[in-house]
Parts: sequence; C-alpha cells; structure tokens
Amino acid sequence: MGNNIPALSYDHTNHSVVPLLASEQSLQTITAEPWLEISDEGLQLEGLCFNRNGDLTLCEVFGGTIFHVTLPDKKVTQLFKSHKENPAAVKIHKDGRLFVCYLGDFERSGGVFAVNAEGKAEETIVSDIDTEYCVDDLVFDSKGGFYFTDFRGYSTNPKGGVYYVAPDYKSITPVIQNLAVANGIALSTDEKTLWVTETNANRLHRIDLLEDGVTIAPFGASIPYHFTGHEGPDSCCIDSDDNLYVAMYGQGRVLVFNKKGYPIGQILIPGRAQGHMLRSTHPAFIPGTDQLVICANDIEQGGGSWIYTAKGFAKGHHSYQFH
Repeated sequence: MGNNIPALSYDHTNHSVVPLLASEQSLQTITAEPWLEISDEGLQLEGLCFNRNGDLTLCEVFGGTIFHVTLPDKKVTQLFKSHKENPAAVKIHKDGRLFVCYLGDFERSGGVFAVNAEGKAEETIVSDIDTEYCVDDLVFDSKGGFYFTDFRGYSTNPKGGVYYVAPDYKSITPVIQNLAVANGIALSTDEKTLWVTETNANRLHRIDLLEDGVTIAPFGASIPYHFTGHEGPDSCCIDSDDNLYVAMYGQGRVLVFNKKGYPIGQILIPGRAQGHMLRSTHPAFIPGTDQLVICANDIEQGGGSWIYTAKGFAKGHHSYQFH
C-alpha cells in the first residue's frame, strides 16, 4: 500500500540549487562564456566600467581594490586601493574622473569620492560626515549631475532610496524613498526613465521623470516586475534599444527586460545549477559592441572571481560619456 502513495521526485529543473521559475524557463536563454579570471580567490567584484580608451575598471567590495584591465590583452593590474570602506561601484565622469561609490559600515557612513584616471587627487563628492547614506551605485545624466542608490534597510525596514546630486555637487534631492536596499540604477537613452532594483524586496522600479529630472511624472512610478528567489536583483545597465540587463545576485544569471519592463531573455553563468558562481553582480557592455561582460564570484564554493561574456540584444548605449 505504501508504494502507491503519491511521491514528489526531483527532475533536472527543480533539482538545481537555483531553479528557474516556470514562467522564466520559456524566456530566450543563453549561457555566458568565461572571459577573464580576475583572481583565483573569491572576491566580491562589482562596478564594471569602460573608459574612452576601451579599458575596463572594476572594484572589489570587501577588500577595497580598484582594478584596471587593459584591452585587448586583458592585463589585470591594481589601480589603487580605496581607503573608504566597501567600494561598490566605479563610474567615469565625462571629464575622465573616476567616481567611486562606497557603502561604509552599511548603516550610515557611505558616500562618493572622485579621483583622476591614475587613482589620485581625491575629492569628496558626497560626504560620509554630513550624510547618512550607504551609496551603492550611480548613473550620470548629460548635465553632469547623477542619481545614486542608498543601500540601507531590509525587507521590513525600507530606509533606502534614490537621490539626485546636482552638477555642482551642492545639493542632494530625493527622487524616491522607502526602498528596502536600493541597489542597481540605470537611466534610459532619453534620460526620462530611471530604472532601480530593490534587492531586499525583490522588485524592479520604473520611474518616469519630468523635465527637472527629480519630479516623478503623474502615475510615473511603477513596479513592472517582481523577482523571486534568494538573494535579489543587483546592478543593471541598458543597451541602445533601451533594454535593461539586471544581474541577479545569488542566482548566477542576468535577466533582460524591454523598455516597458517585460522580461525578454536571460543569460546564465556556467555552473550555476550546481551552486557555482552565483554571486553575479554587474553587467556592462564593451563600448561600440553588443558584447556584454558580467562579473561573478564563487566565494561559497571556495572558487575564484571571473568575468563572463555573451552578446546582448543590441549594442551598448553610446552615451555622452564617450562622445
């Protein structure tokens, strides 16, 4: 009689460490290829950013190293070491300076500083003394100002948000608040739509802005997608067709959305089903191409830190930063 009791059984889809939802299994799906090993140790890589010469800069959060990768030879060197705690993103201003976001103590001591291309001549942009932000990421607008995400809070304590820093760096204006760990941020090609990932609430925000760049249009803030699984959406970028690429932290993949926030594809990191390279944090396009690079690490499994590559739907957005 016991043999006839209904029984659950594993199959190739639900036995994965990070199974895909049934609704996401039907998406166009590809698997990325290894592109470059940054370290044979598990480092929390973040902040992929290319300069006008085509070289790559990225950071390592917990150790504070800012790496430089020359292309096409892919030589990895240490550009400098951040003395600010937990750098989480590096972005290049149109004047060539590197803007580094740092999380600080994850409670109140983050900020933004700028250095020159050699990692010197440091300048405070968002102070960690006069504010209580934990700055995770930023995106510039064409005026020289930028939006940044405040990485604070958790699922039932939404202390994070998105803020705009004016081009003269003298004012900080809230755009949207009460988010549970605001993380990735991207700006549409026409600079009218802001994308934000909310990690600890597993949500994607699409925010339409008025001409002043800080006021949300009537009914302009929406949540077009709710993510599922541990741990949540991380950094993001757009291509020239305004598709959005969102790295899924703890899931070893990148989900792709169209300009309205509908999922249209995904890129898997090799080994994810077995629990490897799950800490996928940031996608970025090699300028002038449709080639996407994605950083991930294997801290849980004692493995290394890699950048993977695949082709996106369109070429990366050729922003004013490269004009």
